[in-house]
Amino acid sequence: MSTHIQDSRLNFRLTRELKETIERAAAELGQSVTEFALSILIREAREVLTQSEQTHLSNRDRERFIRALEDSDATPNEALKAAAKRYRKRVG
Repeated sequence: MSTHIQDSRLNFRLTRELKETIERAAAELGQSVTEFALSILIREAREVLTQSEQTHLSNRDRERFIRALEDSDATPNEALKAAAKRYRKRVG
């Protein structure tokens, strides 16, 4: 069994109406307010981080990227070779 020491805290103020809404939503799911708030905050935080780490291409850029991949005459430059070497070293 893994033990997690909970040594950090978040404190914030909100209106009575918002608190009541959160309490009602937590009750609907059979959760405490803390469980409900943590699950929502963690899920949203992970989503924000996932979105910020993704590269989004326009249709034009996507087409250029696909054409470059399909170009049989394309050869990797030194930076790409070095990146592949680092990847192989890390992944194995």
